Amino acid sequence: MGKNRPHVNAFSPLHFWLLQIFGVQFVNVEAPIDVRPEDNPANEPVPDIIVLNRKSSSLTSGNPPPKDISLLVEVSDSTLDYDRIVKASLYARAGIAEYWILDVASRRLLVHRDPAAGRYNSILVYAEHESIAPLAAPRAEFSPAIPFAE
Repeated sequence: MGKNRPHVNAFSPLHFWLLQIFGVQFVNVEAPIDVRPEDNPANEPVPDIIVLNRKSSSLTSGNPPPKDISLLVEVSDSTLDYDRIVKASLYARAGIAEYWILDVASRRLLVHRDPAAGRYNSILVYAEHESIAPLAAPRAEFSPAIPFAE
């Protein structure tokens, strides 16, 4: 699916921030992932950004499995409902510990954590004036204002 300009504009600073925090060896862009084995035959999601818990170069075949994923990020300017409902359920069933949705239209970040029984038990919304640290980098504060700075 093509990307709208608001998506591209918000994606770039967020991607740059993640590269600074985790390093280029751990951050993948628009790469397919594996999900739960029962969901895999019909689903090969391609999140906007994947943060791995091991170097990309150590994956020599196949897609990263959920156990290798620290953080998934979707930048959402036209697919918010799909990202919030369908993808969140798919990622929670796979046991992915943390899933972020950058809601471009509302300039906020939806943070999904604590997956269990096919859903995220914790979904928090962060406005531009707030900040959050990824579970995999607890000292790295991210503000939803970063992608929208002019």
